[in-house]
Amino acid sequence: MDFASIIEKITIWALPVLLAIILHEVAHGWVADRLGDSTARRMGRLTLNPLKHIDPIGTILIPISLVVIGSPFLFGYAKPVPVNFNKLRHPKQDMVLVALAGPVTNLILALISTALLAVALQLPNSAHWLAQPLALMCQASIIINVVLAIFNLLPLPPLDGGRVAIGLLPDRLSYLLAKVERYGFMIIVILLVTGMLQKIIGPLVMGSAGLLIDIAMP
Repeated sequence: MDFASIIEKITIWALPVLLAIILHEVAHGWVADRLGDSTARRMGRLTLNPLKHIDPIGTILIPISLVVIGSPFLFGYAKPVPVNFNKLRHPKQDMVLVALAGPVTNLILALISTALLAVALQLPNSAHWLAQPLALMCQASIIINVVLAIFNLLPLPPLDGGRVAIGLLPDRLSYLLAKVERYGFMIIVILLVTGMLQKIIGPLVMGSAGLLIDIAMP
């Protein structure tokens, strides 16, 4: 991939990636605030200001690196929004709702992007200057949001799916799974480096994203 192609791809993916990961985190904080924990609001994290959420590695380095190596789909993350689960009105049950808020937001963004893609593909030839970049950004948005939704629903703490499982499992199993959290990030890195993560979620991601893109096609 030459330099011009890299810059073009970064331009297409930058806004969809930022919106996907920032809104994912804001959704966690917003739901937690409604359920009794105002930590994120008091720390100024319920904002769309990217400077409040950008993680140098997860928001910039990893996505750009994946663009450069020509990865079929991108991945990234923002600084986690702080949530004090003990301040939730019903900690174990409400943890499930807070955790699901992020992936659900990504699914909603994927559906909105599908609708916008359908609109972009129907624009007249005279609006080609708008239709083409909009269509490419919508496709990028569908892919990154599907990636984030599916990846975060893996039942491994500290991922959202792990927190959902902790909230739903009986107390003994919930406690055992919660103890895995200290090793969770290491497990994710190993899965990513060995290529196992791509094998686990790759087919589901590409199948789901492909289906949404096909739905938008005239």
